[in-house]
Amino acid sequence: MAASGGTSYRNGATSRNSLKLDKPFSANSSNSKSSLKSKSLPNSALRRSSPAALGVAKDDGGVPGRVRVAVRLRPRNTEESIADADFADCVELQPELKRLKLRKNNWDSDTYEFDEVLTEFASQKRVYEVVAKPVVESVLDGYNGTIMAYGQTGTGKTYTLGRLGEEDTADRGIMVRAMEDILAEVSLETDSVSVSYLQLYMESIQDLLDPANDNISIVEDPKTGDVSVPGATLVEIRHQESFLELLRLGEAHRFAANTKLNTESSRSHAILMVHVKRSLKGRDSTLSSDSSHLVKTLKPPIVRKGKLVVVDLAGSERIDKSGSEGHTLEEAKSINLSLSALGKCINALAENSAHVPVRDSKLTRLLRDSFGGTARTSLVITIGPSPRHRGETTSTIMFGQRAMKVENMLKIKEEFDYKSLSRRLDIQLDKLIAEHERQQKAFEFEIERITKEAQDRISEAERSHSNALEKERLKYQKDYMESIKKLEDQLMVKQRKLGGEKVINEEVVASASSVIANGEGLAVSADKEVAELKKLVKKEIVLRKAAEEEVNNLRNQVAQLKRSEISCNSEISKLRKTLEDEQHQKKKLEGDIAMLQSQLLQLSFEADETSRRLDRGEPGKVLGSLDSLVQQVKHSQAQDAGNGEKASVAKLFEQVGLQKILSLLEAEDYDVRIHAVKVVANLAAEETNQQKIVEAGGLTSLLMLLRSTEDETIHRVAAGAIANLAMNETNQELIMSQGGISLLSMTAANADDPQTLRMVAGAIANLCGNDKLQMKLRGEGGIRALLGMVRCRHPDVLAQVARGIANFAKCESRASTQGTKAGKSFLIEDGALPWIVQNANNEASTIKRHIELALCHLAQHEVNAKDMIIGGALWELVRISQDCSREDIRTLAHRTLISSPTFQAEMRRLRIDY
Repeated sequence: MAASGGTSYRNGATSRNSLKLDKPFSANSSNSKSSLKSKSLPNSALRRSSPAALGVAKDDGGVPGRVRVAVRLRPRNTEESIADADFADCVELQPELKRLKLRKNNWDSDTYEFDEVLTEFASQKRVYEVVAKPVVESVLDGYNGTIMAYGQTGTGKTYTLGRLGEEDTADRGIMVRAMEDILAEVSLETDSVSVSYLQLYMESIQDLLDPANDNISIVEDPKTGDVSVPGATLVEIRHQESFLELLRLGEAHRFAANTKLNTESSRSHAILMVHVKRSLKGRDSTLSSDSSHLVKTLKPPIVRKGKLVVVDLAGSERIDKSGSEGHTLEEAKSINLSLSALGKCINALAENSAHVPVRDSKLTRLLRDSFGGTARTSLVITIGPSPRHRGETTSTIMFGQRAMKVENMLKIKEEFDYKSLSRRLDIQLDKLIAEHERQQKAFEFEIERITKEAQDRISEAERSHSNALEKERLKYQKDYMESIKKLEDQLMVKQRKLGGEKVINEEVVASASSVIANGEGLAVSADKEVAELKKLVKKEIVLRKAAEEEVNNLRNQVAQLKRSEISCNSEISKLRKTLEDEQHQKKKLEGDIAMLQSQLLQLSFEADETSRRLDRGEPGKVLGSLDSLVQQVKHSQAQDAGNGEKASVAKLFEQVGLQKILSLLEAEDYDVRIHAVKVVANLAAEETNQQKIVEAGGLTSLLMLLRSTEDETIHRVAAGAIANLAMNETNQELIMSQGGISLLSMTAANADDPQTLRMVAGAIANLCGNDKLQMKLRGEGGIRALLGMVRCRHPDVLAQVARGIANFAKCESRASTQGTKAGKSFLIEDGALPWIVQNANNEASTIKRHIELALCHLAQHEVNAKDMIIGGALWELVRISQDCSREDIRTLAHRTLISSPTFQAEMRRLRIDY
């Protein structure tokens, strides 16, 4: 690729100027030292009180930690070995003293000290151990960490950080080695590691893992100041091979170009973000078996979250040395501007300045935690030995010296994992309830079994005793009756034989005596039987008492178990009651907040109405509660006239909520709708609110207002809000997909108010700058709508129309260059050229600048040249190339004229000396 060629995607197979590391580096102590410069810089101690981390206030609970800086020397390449063969290196390294000498000439040199000095023979492993490993260990302990490479293009930054080591594992860079150490330390069962890979190209954050995601927004936490990019792709890493595949994918999508200093020079800043989430082992409390100590023994598990940011900055370069031109020149300008903004922030932090210009660049916004913040930061500056680049080497060394004066306040990122604790408690509670129910059922079954068994034994004993008594009674009764019958029979026989009364009497007496004797014998036998029966009864009574005692014992056990059950139920009831009280309190607080929000919204409506009445000079009764609100607003405006309205709107947004404000866009009350659409327009002016408004349906509601209402005030404010949202490329596609250009065109056709036309023209102008929407925008009448608004002749409206035409012409020029568009410009086909030529020398500078730029873009393509000559644009191009106040436009017009054969032929015909 030629030096003047455009930017291309990096190919993973393309080789870069690599460092030749033949000799190992001897181990040195890695203890950090204070930075000293022998001549130019005074001695200074570590900063004890530094300003905010690129604008963010520090937490007093942190641990001080200075930014560590290492310098690495690249060996001479083939070109330098030939061109500088007769010259000594411009630097001399003293690694054992951690010192570097920069030669001014053969007699004089400046000496600088760094935390580490790495020669051209230092191995990749040595570089990782002294620069990156302490930061990686801090990230595993829950801190944020940053590793960054800074230096002139072609000095080995990407080699140091992003080398994959596929051919030789010893060449692996810091990214690969850091992930190896992280995966070796974490547990994949309880911990997680996820990665995002981004590039900052031309002040646009793009996703290297998803090239279609090329306009990612930066989100800042208003409370903590933490910076995040939630729109970036986040991939979970479980093994090293998948991480290497992601690095290959990202490198293939990264922009690179061929320059005189580097055959494949990075044209973007690459940013690798590694998020490490670790659960602390041994800190979780187990559930106690004693239910009374259940709540006291519970502690939520602790999770530590660390973030490692590895930044491969694009190399700084001088245009006269790199030979950049065309689009590559624009890239170089963007790179140098972002590096300049970073240098200004480092200077402000090193000098304890009260103001740090963090918002000058997206790069400084992304690195606001790395310098002066809460992250542990290591910086490796890469330099070359060539004396031809002494100026760039000096600038790099001075950057490192100033960075060593920046002190961060390290803070561990710990939080309680309440969700995990809640899940464990729910599971444990379900287990306890199930176990309790199981034990209760088993106990009731056992009690029922024992009771039934005892009752059966008692019933059996009673039946046995009753049957035995009945048998004995029947036996004795039978024996008695048989004895009486025998006596009667004997008496009758005796009477018949003796026949005499005396004999009979004597026999009777004898028989009676005999019967009495027999009766007495029978009585004695019955007494014995009765005694035995009594013994049996006593024995049964003893057994029955024993059974009753056993039943009583079982009943006592049942009562004790029931008391234990009641105690457990009481503890569970207390926990449930506590949860119910907390839920009730939460609902009550939510109700109070909703009521306060409603009151605040009503007060804001009344205050706005009263202010309008006072502005119109109408009398009106101001409520007492509004007096204090109006006074506070006036007081805040007196203190900060520029930010008072935004602060008020931001406060209303925070307290009332976006959904409530958007719902008021459909209110029947005209004043309520006016107020609501003004609030949405003010919120849309802030970049941080735009994504929230779109996700909540605000863009659809604003477009619906253009369709459903005829009020010009609502049209003006809604169009302004849409114009703010249209500054984002994703939102531009949503506006087009929902018929936004047709609605804006219809609004422009029906509007007469210059301010309304200015807002509509601004929205269409923003849409004209999207390459993907050119055909659709023209097909739905966007160009005709812009040209139709010139009827107003108001300078502000004409400026927006000119800006839209310039944006459209620029996108057409880019599409024609890339080969995606052929034929004449749509602007010429739609009749815009006469108006462009007519206003090319407009008195208003804003109109004139955009028209001149549009003419230059149209003239870049030969197919438009003939129509432009017929329309009189050639004379304007000649004037622009000679008299334009802006050098870049003047240069573009001159280059266009000399490169076009048609224009050259026409100028020769007209005898224009050029």
